[in-house]
Amino acid sequence: MPKTLFILNDPPYGTERSYNALRLAGSLSKREGEEVRVFLIGDAASCAKKDQKVPQGYYNAEVMLRNVGRHGGEIGVCATCMDARGIADTELTDTTHRSTLEELTNWVQWADRTLVF
Repeated sequence: MPKTLFILNDPPYGTERSYNALRLAGSLSKREGEEVRVFLIGDAASCAKKDQKVPQGYYNAEVMLRNVGRHGGEIGVCATCMDARGIADTELTDTTHRSTLEELTNWVQWADRTLVF
């Protein structure tokens, strides 16, 4: 079974890197036999904040992450990056979890392919 790890660095809005990564992760997570994990590090930690309000017709990173999670994808958020940005565990969307560099290291070893955005 192919295993793909996505590592996102950019904020949810202002650039399209995280948006494009989440589009691909969502599409891949829907495929039969695929395993997907997403790790949010640096400014990408903000992608996991729940209750995001965006203009009508604009994409929502929280919804995109939830879709990956609903299709069996695991989503970790760097704890150090969360702390640096004042993001509490209670502010994370339901399909994500506070994570560590140790978990990311394990995920890199787990993955057949790693995509960095």
